[in-house]
Amino acid sequence: MKIAFLGPYASFTQLAASQLFPGRELLPQANILDCFNAVELGEADQAVVPLENSIEGTVSMTLDYLYKTSGIRIEAEAVMPIAHHLMVHPDCNTENLEKIYSHPQALAQSFHFLDSRFKEVPKQEYSSTAAAAKHISENPHRNLAAVANQFAADLYGLKIIHRNIQDIEQNHTRFIIISKKHEEYTNDALEVLGEKSGLLITLPEDYAGGLHQVLSVFAWRKMNLSKIESRTLKTGLGNYFFFINVVGRWESALHYNALEELAVLGTDTGFLGNYKEFLLKS
Repeated sequence: MKIAFLGPYASFTQLAASQLFPGRELLPQANILDCFNAVELGEADQAVVPLENSIEGTVSMTLDYLYKTSGIRIEAEAVMPIAHHLMVHPDCNTENLEKIYSHPQALAQSFHFLDSRFKEVPKQEYSSTAAAAKHISENPHRNLAAVANQFAADLYGLKIIHRNIQDIEQNHTRFIIISKKHEEYTNDALEVLGEKSGLLITLPEDYAGGLHQVLSVFAWRKMNLSKIESRTLKTGLGNYFFFINVVGRWESALHYNALEELAVLGTDTGFLGNYKEFLLKS
């Protein structure tokens, strides 16, 4: 079984994929679209991609490709605490750092620490935290640093000089497992945080009270919504689709009747599946 993930190696997504699929063949992908394509074309059985970060918010590309890629289901969600560390090559002179590299989100999430301790050191955005760590390892003659995870430090032989430099302690990223199967992912080694369903809803047209009507379908049935996210359809200003999470098991007649009522309202509703949410280690 092959599992695609948003690469490169030593990325946070690989760390998540390694825990979700221990011992499986992992295939790094250059971007989120490649992860979806790998599943759609049968090059991978499943893929692990980021959906949301507690500081930076929703990963918009993931929502867009959930909407655009037909037949894709969500098998599970997984939440992982994110710990950023500042690392250097073992031969680095840390008193004279030239530059600090990392992914834009990692730099943003550790902004206050870096600004207070290394204000004069230029910060350079890089394609990923793992790629930044790899770059540091390949330039031992320069006094460079990277913001990345423990996995990257171990893989590229770097020395961590400051641990847990993220500005907000409660920094978590939510990942999803996508596939074309209608199977339910299970892993007895991981803690289950809850259960939910994912829906993609497109209104027939933009009219006053349209979204209120949609939300009323869930409200009178006392179906709790944990997430409502709007994304542009890219067909003109004011045209959106909505990603909605419904808490709990999707099994009662009320749940299926909700889909029927949404159809009566003229919405285009895609059901992404009912799935569990797991807790991962950082």
